[in-house]
Amino acid sequence: MADKSDEEGKGGFLDKVKDFIQDIGEKIEETVGFGKPTADVTDTHIPKINLERADIVIDVLIKNPNPIPIPLIDINYLIESDGRKLISGLIPDAGTIHAHGSETVKIPVCLIYDDIKNTYEDIQPGSIIPYKVKVDLIVDVPVLGRITIPLEKTGEIPIPFKPEIDIDKIRFDKFSFEETVATLHLKLGNKNDFDLGLNDLDYEVWLCGVSIGGAELEKSANIEKNGFCYVDVPITFRPKDCGSALWDMIRGKGTGYSMKGNINVDTPFGAMKLPISKEGGTTKLKKNKEDGEEEEDDDEVRSED
Repeated sequence: MADKSDEEGKGGFLDKVKDFIQDIGEKIEETVGFGKPTADVTDTHIPKINLERADIVIDVLIKNPNPIPIPLIDINYLIESDGRKLISGLIPDAGTIHAHGSETVKIPVCLIYDDIKNTYEDIQPGSIIPYKVKVDLIVDVPVLGRITIPLEKTGEIPIPFKPEIDIDKIRFDKFSFEETVATLHLKLGNKNDFDLGLNDLDYEVWLCGVSIGGAELEKSANIEKNGFCYVDVPITFRPKDCGSALWDMIRGKGTGYSMKGNINVDTPFGAMKLPISKEGGTTKLKKNKEDGEEEEDDDEVRSED
């Protein structure tokens, strides 16, 4: 009986100590004014996006109502699409939130498209997929202890598709052996589910493996989603450097060409720099019917696939 009384006495004493500590904590909280911090995802933006990856930055605004700074211990994040994980991670020791202040914490995330497409075969280039960002902020508040603040934000992100390019025709503006000035009538195709606003492009053209030059220029055009547009670009070259390729084309023989470069475009998701290329194209001089007869148009060359 004595042992039982001792145990009950010890238990009662410990309970009183716990109650006392809790009471002291509540008094301190009431006096000093400790409270739970609040947080919100204020923005998500894409500073860089191309065919390989998308860099996403998540802005989280955290407000600290307490009279002392509080440490942001960990940030856990998860990005998913239709319940499927795209990427997750942990950012430890993410900083300190000033007393009676607020801080915007930026969470950088990198989505590698090959990883996504290899994991989920139904996610195709050119599509727009929905995503949900889940963030858990873990902060340490005096008296209150560690607190987890869960946050969510939804949005959409594109999986860009490489634009298509063809030389529809070549118009000769000035022809001489030393210098020829021509205009390339380009066809740009967009297989994405979003518009591309063309700002500028750079390119280089080869005839039968021989470079005939290229240029960088500003050019504005809108390429509608799953559509195409035509763009005229100039080119200057020396026919004597082209060997037999140019003469084969003028005599009506098919001449192989290729083209490579980049276009800078605006999209609903931000600016993108996308590569353009065409391999295995063919150009030849076409004949136009005029007054019932066929004549060669010496000023224009059309392309065939």
